[in-house]
Amino acid sequence: MFVDKVRIYVRAGSGGNGAVAFHREKYVAAGGPDGGDGGNGGSIVLRVDDNLSTLMDFRYKRKYTAPNGEDGRGKRCRGKNGEDLVIRVPRGTVVRDAETNAVIQDMSGDGDYVLCRGGRGGWGNQHFATPTRQVPRFAKAGLPGEEHEVVLELKLLADVGLVGFPNVGKSTLLSVTSNAHPKIANYHFTTLYPNLGVIYVDEGVSFVMADIPGIIEGAADGVGLGHDFLRHIDRCRLLVHIVDVSGSEDRDPVADFEAIHEELRRYSPELAARPMLVAANKADLLPPESGNLARLRDYVTQRGYPFFVISAATTQGTRELMRAVADRLAHLPPVTVYEREYVKPLPEAGDAQELQIEHDEDLWIVSGSWLQRLLADINLEDYESRMYFDRQLRKSGLFDRLEAMGIEDGDTVSIYDLEFEYTR
Repeated sequence: MFVDKVRIYVRAGSGGNGAVAFHREKYVAAGGPDGGDGGNGGSIVLRVDDNLSTLMDFRYKRKYTAPNGEDGRGKRCRGKNGEDLVIRVPRGTVVRDAETNAVIQDMSGDGDYVLCRGGRGGWGNQHFATPTRQVPRFAKAGLPGEEHEVVLELKLLADVGLVGFPNVGKSTLLSVTSNAHPKIANYHFTTLYPNLGVIYVDEGVSFVMADIPGIIEGAADGVGLGHDFLRHIDRCRLLVHIVDVSGSEDRDPVADFEAIHEELRRYSPELAARPMLVAANKADLLPPESGNLARLRDYVTQRGYPFFVISAATTQGTRELMRAVADRLAHLPPVTVYEREYVKPLPEAGDAQELQIEHDEDLWIVSGSWLQRLLADINLEDYESRMYFDRQLRKSGLFDRLEAMGIEDGDTVSIYDLEFEYTR
């Protein structure tokens, strides 16, 4: 089964908790705190796999969760990091946000993409020892990992797309010009999923051509198979429109050409305006008295499209068509790679009254669920990000609550793996 669009849920691992432990060793009195930090949670990583051609694997598994980081242990032993969960996808997969449909990443290159980052591990009690606080009996919890619901959409990476009504000879043309072996039969919708073939024109000159399942009138509205597979010609730099001129099915080739062109226009005006060659196929079956070929030639050339007469079954004119395609591709830009559109929404502060605040001498420990989410998205190495974090804390009323509880200048505020000195 050919699967080219799925919706999945992914969640990175949470960080491990820090440990509360104290050094115990013979002849060492008051060894002090030595609780280790928790390990970082595993991330969700997308990787291109050229051995995959569909999204079939995602049909049976829709939820992916990376392992959590291990908790810290005594003797300052840090917990083990959770392993990254690598999800393999076919080349050409576009990752979209399920809610906004914005493009998160186009998996057309060779590099990995971190879709969800794992949570940072919590600090052990070794970090909280000071000259006045020598026996800290607390540690920090790990931060939760990111989670996301995304849509994976496969768009074939082909230079050329073959379009046309069912049974006009697209699969036959692909089979005689490449090493592809699509199913070929004399009935409509023989091709149920796209086929790719590599066309070798000359030494060092080749391109990838896709046979798109038959598009019919109403395809842009979901009629037939066209609606499911029109997306696969989105990346094609050049279209080859195959038209049956034999009249074997009592069809008008001019009407067929215009009908398919109208469906492309309704699906995407940009796609309809893409460079196109027109090939009149089944010329070997054309009756001598038929005027179909002349009418189609006049109609197409008046609209500025290059016109070719071929017979895919006998290979008549196919080599000349492939050379013309290669020549045209040499002057066209490369295959489209989709730019990122998705902008992750900034986390917002909640109500400071929901937070838990613990007071130990000059140390104020703040924790809470919305604070976890806020801190997980903050880059503490970036000045703007730190300033945004400060504004959100003030907006929540946290500082007002701390002052009401008696915090003084110079006291330490500890928020998970972040510590700072409080000043009014």
